[in-house]
Amino acid sequence: MTYRIDSTDVRAMPSDPDASKNYDPTAEEYYYGYGCTIVSTGAKIPIAAEFTESKQAAEETAMRVTRDALAVAQPIWMLGDSAYDTLDWHDLLLTAGVVPIAPYNPRNTDDPLNIKYRVEDRIEKHSDEIQLKQSILDETYNRRSQVERTNDAVKDCGLGTLRARGRVHARAQVFLALCVRLVVAVTNYERGDNPGSTVITV
Repeated sequence: MTYRIDSTDVRAMPSDPDASKNYDPTAEEYYYGYGCTIVSTGAKIPIAAEFTESKQAAEETAMRVTRDALAVAQPIWMLGDSAYDTLDWHDLLLTAGVVPIAPYNPRNTDDPLNIKYRVEDRIEKHSDEIQLKQSILDETYNRRSQVERTNDAVKDCGLGTLRARGRVHARAQVFLALCVRLVVAVTNYERGDNPGSTVITV
């Protein structure tokens, strides 16, 4: 089993007094609204999430959502982009027996390591018995983009532009959209339909 973690933008109406102007580095544009950090697994299914003030979530949020996801089930792999290249996130997962894969980002050091993924260094420092092949890490990380499809699926279920105003109501709408996505997935699965679909065929 593979988990993927990512943050997405949650756009709000201009009349929302609690929303703020945020930058989306993926789209390279500013937007007005909030953010949501989601951990997903196959079939576009969110299993843990947190509403945030902006798309760029704090490390504390990533750690909390990761712990929530691990409480559901223990995957073999957990994938994140370079925003998740933190020692605490990697060590939390390795301690739980999960292999984290996030691209190494040398932004905070004058003496960068000669690695592609942070886990290479963490494994080397903590275990003499485990070795990870670069090709396996690359192949597994290439599946990270599936989290984008989960974000899109949740947006199809109501996470698009929020109609609710105010942080409390916006957060409620975000979690309602996540619940709707789960209901659609479970319903489709139980009917023998594709759980990845965002619609229920009547």
